[in-house]
Amino acid sequence: MHGKTDSGDGIKVKNAQWKFSDAVDKFDTHIRKSVPLYDLGHEHVANLAAFFMRDGARVYEIGCSTGELSSKVLAHNPDKKIEYIAIDAVEEMVKKAQKKLESDSRAKILLADAVKHEYKPCSLVLSYYTIQFIEPCVRQELINKIYDSLEWGGAAIIYEKVRGPDARFQDLLTQLYTDYKLKQGFTESEIVHKTRSLKGVLEPFSTEGNLGLLKRAGFVDIMTIQKYLCFEGYLCIK
Repeated sequence: MHGKTDSGDGIKVKNAQWKFSDAVDKFDTHIRKSVPLYDLGHEHVANLAAFFMRDGARVYEIGCSTGELSSKVLAHNPDKKIEYIAIDAVEEMVKKAQKKLESDSRAKILLADAVKHEYKPCSLVLSYYTIQFIEPCVRQELINKIYDSLEWGGAAIIYEKVRGPDARFQDLLTQLYTDYKLKQGFTESEIVHKTRSLKGVLEPFSTEGNLGLLKRAGFVDIMTIQKYLCFEGYLCIK
């Protein structure tokens, strides 16, 4: 198993070497099968975003990938006169997102490191299953930046894969999620290969771990807006 193996949908991976640049063309299909309620989450975000996007507002999306969420948020709010800045660290993803959103002058897609990026004052920050891929040692720095950049009354909408609160719950979640992926058509071999490829790349925190990051940054008003197995979304208002 030293060479590349199939993790599903024809995406070839290596042990502990998952790369988004290798999955760009098949990313949207693959992620919809891998993350429960993926499109419903997009709808939730697009609906919630409207509460925090006044005319003239600035919005950031961290980890925009192919621009699917960006396009849905903007399409759901067509008359909002906003500046929508979406960033991603993978050049191939940025190019695809730029092409997808080229007809909407409100959107600006940037190749950038989310932790190093300098955020301007904004009313809304979106992060849809992104922070789990950022090194744990700098996550607090990123959350601090998000909080500091938000205007009073602004919000962060953050979705993350999470670990269970203890070993027993984690074991249950792992088995249930494996059953889910099998029902989506992934083979046992593909599931194992994907899991091996994500070693050291995907590092989820528990719910309490994520809430700790948010509270240390300064967030007080936090609500869970979606939860299914080990996937959950938070609305955090400054």
